[in-house]
This record gives sequence, C-alpha cells and structure tokens, in this order.
Amino acid sequence: MRLLPWKSESEPNRQSPKAKDRFVRAKKKVKDRLHSKFAPQVAVIALSAFALGSVSTIAATITYRRYLCRLRTSEWITPDILKRRRWIKGVVTSVGDADNFRLYHTPGIGWRWPLKVRRIPPVGRELKDQTIHIRIAGVDAPEAAHFGRPAQPYAAESLSWLKDQIEGKTVYCQLLRRDQYSRIVALVTRRPRLLPGFLVPGKILSLEMLRAGWATTYEQAGAEYGPVGKDEFLKVEATAKAARRGMWTSGTSAETPAEYKRRYTQTPESAAQSQLNQAGQSKDASTPVTTSWLKRLWT
Repeated sequence: MRLLPWKSESEPNRQSPKAKDRFVRAKKKVKDRLHSKFAPQVAVIALSAFALGSVSTIAATITYRRYLCRLRTSEWITPDILKRRRWIKGVVTSVGDADNFRLYHTPGIGWRWPLKVRRIPPVGRELKDQTIHIRIAGVDAPEAAHFGRPAQPYAAESLSWLKDQIEGKTVYCQLLRRDQYSRIVALVTRRPRLLPGFLVPGKILSLEMLRAGWATTYEQAGAEYGPVGKDEFLKVEATAKAARRGMWTSGTSAETPAEYKRRYTQTPESAAQSQLNQAGQSKDASTPVTTSWLKRLWT
C-alpha cells in the first residue's frame, strides 16, 4: 500500500546509515557550540540566583526577628537585645506601682486602622504570659502597701498620675538591662502627637514624672539614665522641689522611696533607733535658733 503519492513502495522505511551518522554529528556539533557559547553565562546566572536567594533569606530572617517578631515576655529578651539597647513599641496594658508597668509588644504594622489586621487581647486571661514587665529607668516612685508594710504618702496619687499618662496608650521603650526581679529596665518615651515615633522622639517619661513631682531620681546601684544623663534627672527633680509640686507639696523633707525601703530592710532594733533619730532631728529643727545661740553663749 502506498502511503504517500510521491513515495514509492520500493523506498526503504528507514534512513541509510550514512544519513543517520551525518544527523548525529550535526546534532552533536550544534550542542557543543551552544554549550561552549552559553555555559559561562548559565553558570553566572545560576550562581547569582543562588546568592540572591541566600541574601534575601538572611535579610528576611533578620528583618523578621528584629522588627516583626513579637517579644511575648521578659524571658524572650536575650542578652544580645539588651546589649544593642534595642527600641521596641507597645501598648501599656496595666500599671502596677508608680514606676513599672506591663507592655504588650506591637512590632511592625497591622495594629491600627486602616491596616488593622492584628489585635491586642483585652485585659484578662488572654494577656497571661503575653506582656513584658517594664521598670521605668532612672526614677523611684513612692511605695505602695506591700507585704504588710504601709504605703508611703502620695503613693496613690503617683500611681493615679502614671495611669492617666500611659495606661492603654502606645509608648516606646529602649531596653537597657534586667533587674534583680527579672523586670526589664527601660528608658520610656511617650508617643509624639503628630509624627511617627521613629522620626521624632517623644517626651521621656522619667523626666515627666520628676517634673510633676511624683518621683525621685534613682541613685542606687545599676541606675540607668539614658542619653540625658544623671545630672539632668537631678536638675529636673530640684526644679519640682523648688516649685512644691506633687509629693513635695508639704516640703522637701519628706521620706524618699529609697529611705523608706532602707528603713524596712533594717532589723526592728535599728529601725526603731532610726525612727528615734528622725524624731530627735525634727525636735531639734523645731527648737528656736535664738535658744541654741543662748545655750552656746552660756556654756
């Protein structure tokens, strides 16, 4: 049967060995030419793609860990983070004493409208093991009642002031160190009203507390003052004392939080002696100056 009109029945159905050999040689020649011409470019492209993929993966990992990964509790904060004195942003969920609070870390975007896709749990069970315990750097506020000890004067007022300033609001924290109670000591700034916090720094909360007269400068071991330094803290505190603001309304001789804590860490005998000394000092202070001079002249 003739399959094609121009093909005879006597023509062989397969190519001759010579034609087949020529075809194989031509195919190999073309393949060798292509390989010799484009092999360097293919190798460069492959290596470039591998390098670009590796760099992109590393950059994405670093970006996620530094800017997008949420720090759930104080235990998530590593020594490397504290060494770099990293800044984080978050919302204050509760205020304990007047110098510490709980922060819910809110990294990246998606926490506010119009791009709100992430939410902060309401106060309750959902916040358990989800917040960082922050100790405000550089200040010491009046002590509330703890472990059977009475509260210091103005402790409630100081706590109320701090709650009004930051509770439920966004703040920025520079993480400095971990204290003996596993709290994170941080320099806290309030969120600017208009521009983003990463462009314009907000007011330093520690200095605002000192300026309002609701705290004293913390001068014990391990004190941190941030870039402004201790002298600025003492200067602002002195201004508040001179103006009789906050806890200095009744005068500058009030017991400081540091003195209060030292008094309650003493033994009962030494604490009683300290109270007697304070009573004696106040009695001497109330003695008229003229009597003291007369006594000196008489003796």
